[in-house]
Amino acid sequence: MKKGRLLNSELSGLIASLGHGQSVTVADAGLPIPPGSHRIDLALTEGVPGFLETLEVLLAEMQVESVIIAEEMASTSPELYQALMSRIGQLSSDQGQLVEVLKVSHEAFKVATKDSMGIVRTGEFTPYANIILESGVVF
Repeated sequence: MKKGRLLNSELSGLIASLGHGQSVTVADAGLPIPPGSHRIDLALTEGVPGFLETLEVLLAEMQVESVIIAEEMASTSPELYQALMSRIGQLSSDQGQLVEVLKVSHEAFKVATKDSMGIVRTGEFTPYANIILESGVVF
């Protein structure tokens, strides 16, 4: 049995396959997933699993160089935004390098998801609870 935090085999394989600059999207329950995208649907019911708890497991498994979020998150879901910015700050410290945060319109965010190697759908119902994680390298 795998010893690490991430037990989902499909998600584990996706992260293991990422190269530098490739990305994974973590999405709320309502984000439209582009046709043909690799969809990993974890959503069970409202809030299960949550966005932040899902993100936390992924951050423990991958090196992140930059992230993309919708600029609307800050005004529409300020508590989530503050928690996310705090976590990204901690990630920068843990990795020993600044994780760049790019804020784009929600429409531009949806377009950017088309480049993700996979989109992880959570049960999160908080508006704009979405993030694109761009993979870095560990060396």
